[in-house]
Amino acid sequence: MKKVVLICLLSFCSSLFYGQTLVRYGNQTISKEEFLTAFHKNNAHIKPSEKSYRDYLNLYIRYRLKVQAALDIRLDTMAGQLTELQNFKSQIVDQYITDELSLNQLAHEAYNRSKQDLRISYIFVAAPKNAAAADTARAWQKIQDAYKELQKGKDFGETAVQFSEDPNVKNNRGDLNFITVFDLPYAMETVAYNTPTGKYSPVFKMDGGYVILKKTAARPALGRIRIAQILLIYPYQANEAAKSDTKRRADSIYKAIMGGADFNEMARKFSGDNLSYQLGGVLPEFGIGKYETGFENVAFGLSKDGDISTPYESSFGFHIIKRIKRIPVAPMADQKVLDELKNRIKSDPRAAISKKQMLQTILKQTGFWQLIPANPVFWAYTDSLLQNKKPAPNSNISDQSVLFQISDRKYTVGDWIAYRRSLTGSPNLTKGKSNSEILDIYQQNIAFEYYKDHLEKFNPAFAAQLKEFRDGNLLFEMMQQQVWNRAAADSAGLKKYFESHRANYWWKPGAEVVLFTAANLPQAKKFQAGLENNMDQWRKAVESSGGAVQADSGRFEWKQIPGKSQPAAGRFTEIVSNPDKTAQFAYILRLYTTPAARTFGEARGLVINDYQNDLENQWIEQLKKKYPVVIVEPVLKSLPK
Repeated sequence: MKKVVLICLLSFCSSLFYGQTLVRYGNQTISKEEFLTAFHKNNAHIKPSEKSYRDYLNLYIRYRLKVQAALDIRLDTMAGQLTELQNFKSQIVDQYITDELSLNQLAHEAYNRSKQDLRISYIFVAAPKNAAAADTARAWQKIQDAYKELQKGKDFGETAVQFSEDPNVKNNRGDLNFITVFDLPYAMETVAYNTPTGKYSPVFKMDGGYVILKKTAARPALGRIRIAQILLIYPYQANEAAKSDTKRRADSIYKAIMGGADFNEMARKFSGDNLSYQLGGVLPEFGIGKYETGFENVAFGLSKDGDISTPYESSFGFHIIKRIKRIPVAPMADQKVLDELKNRIKSDPRAAISKKQMLQTILKQTGFWQLIPANPVFWAYTDSLLQNKKPAPNSNISDQSVLFQISDRKYTVGDWIAYRRSLTGSPNLTKGKSNSEILDIYQQNIAFEYYKDHLEKFNPAFAAQLKEFRDGNLLFEMMQQQVWNRAAADSAGLKKYFESHRANYWWKPGAEVVLFTAANLPQAKKFQAGLENNMDQWRKAVESSGGAVQADSGRFEWKQIPGKSQPAAGRFTEIVSNPDKTAQFAYILRLYTTPAARTFGEARGLVINDYQNDLENQWIEQLKKKYPVVIVEPVLKSLPK
């Protein structure tokens, strides 16, 4: 009974083990998960089936055998391989130094905010970070006085005019009109979206000062828009007569467009917007809060694509606006929308939030340890050395004392002092910052530096991408050594292979042609028309094309010649467009209607390719003897179809 139970347990454990292992080769394995990842990555358009799995598994086994052969001879330790791997690592590492959780949270938050436009007003009192204590106190008192007036029921606009230090307050009474996500500093944006409509916020601190914000209105977001404009700019210091003349010209252009004149052409001729006139007046896509309120109202007020506004007067002159496309806010936050938002967040100051979160993750993952507390004794020691003074003898700190430790890497007090001294030539990096803040920056720098240098230990996706790149390089080098160079250098072997396989190298029916490849279809048509009565000058014509047309002459089979028809000698084939936008046609010099044997010279390219395949197959058979391959059939059959 015990024996039966033991056999069952062993069988069960064996099935669990084999359930993870799809292939064994030598003392290495390929897991089911590894194979499925590779299969789906490289066969996105192939339906999974037992045949497609087996076909790809054969290729994947060959790949792994070649890489293992390279590892066994330690090809990965060669200087060239290490340099290429390090260069690749440097190129991609920054893509992984993000906290994906916080980035996703910020992206979802940005999407939810993007669905609503807010009209806000604000009161601002300046209080720079490096201001004197007395100036900061005065600013605090002033913003508190403004808040008290609002609590008494005073109109927000009047209070803004009385207290706000925004230079535009007299004109706008603190009204910033409608805004949306990314239009304001993140802290202010957050207060705006969290304040009830019709209410004002408590006083809050931002970089540069104190703020009270009021949400006047909210509406469904207008989204973004793409337009073209014709701008008739006022002359410098224009008087009323000059402005009237500008309006008259704008009206004339508008009338011409309404009469059928091409908008883009009119923009190129008459628009004074130096950034857009050459593009037919087309501006980059934008949302609200980008331009003058009246300009945006006119643009977003156009009811459908293609509509054109009457001339609108701004402080610059008169604008005629054409709506090209309205882009509403996406109805749902799918992955594409979130990825676009994350890219915007990475270039937005709010990315600092994600970076702070990432720093905490790094400190935790790396086992960051601070051995010396940042207390008055530590600061006294730091200040003494920075002032070239002798530190107090009872500090129990020296340059060799370990300040921080990350795994086995130690950062001494001497390293910290060297960092502080390196900043003396860059006062902007330390201005307004306390010693504690500078130490935090140093801690952040060394933590991120260590994490980047050892990222493959902490990030499986990064480690997998590095491994894929390393293995690809090893594969290329092994193929170069074992197959490609050998085939190219073995003239005797090539000729012997050709003689043994002559039957594979026969010409099928075709023609001797001059094959032309042009940069695009119009260029091909124009070039062919120029050759109609001057085919004997085709070489000179190609040379004169400036590289726009390339030519090749020789014997080709019909499947290699552009077009479906087979014209007579002395005729052109039809012009065919290729997927890469180039276009091809051929001129028929001579027809070959029956098969014929190729000479070695004519077949050389094909022979080299076939000989390389033969050498590779021989090499694979040798590797399979060195690393016996076993496919676990039950696991293969269990792969999802």
